[in-house]
Amino acid sequence: MVAVPVATPPPYAAKVEHVTRADLRFSWRPGCPVTPSQLRRIRLPYWGFDGAPHTGRIVVNAAVVAVVAGVFERLYAERFPIRRMRPVDAYRGSDPRSMAADNTSGFNCRYAVASGPKSWSVHAYGEAIDVNPVENPYVDAGKVLPAAGAAFSRRTNARPGMAVPGGLLVQAFTRIGWSWGGRWTASPDYQHFSANGR
Repeated sequence: MVAVPVATPPPYAAKVEHVTRADLRFSWRPGCPVTPSQLRRIRLPYWGFDGAPHTGRIVVNAAVVAVVAGVFERLYAERFPIRRMRPVDAYRGSDPRSMAADNTSGFNCRYAVASGPKSWSVHAYGEAIDVNPVENPYVDAGKVLPAAGAAFSRRTNARPGMAVPGGLLVQAFTRIGWSWGGRWTASPDYQHFSANGR
């Protein structure tokens, strides 16, 4: 029997790039709480659900680049699967389209999904990340977003790519001081991790 050599996966390396207004045609506009100069795009490797390494891109606030890169380094080391990772501009700034594509994303200048007066989402500051939205849906008054996330809305059956209490994904963000929306009792947002808990 001949042994088949196992390919060594590429080492983790995060490349940080400046972004311009042209890079953020759909996700930024005048009046947003941060300027393009305050944001960075990180190119980094991640493991897909196909068991292969891929390269993703995520836009976040420059102030959180180091900790975010550290989170994804840990996920990469443990081969935590991510469906895809593209800036929300790839979906013309549409959060619903990005979620439906099971896309992991960060910055998007949009308002929070909440009752009461309008307020900026933490995503509008580049200090929140949504991971695997199908496997980790937002559940609001029984409505599951994205719709394909309904199969994952009951959290007792942990499957690959899910955020669960004490699991790798939740621990990785907790270690940098970020909060998990899956702990919100009224409307749990299992995909959502943020620097300020909102």
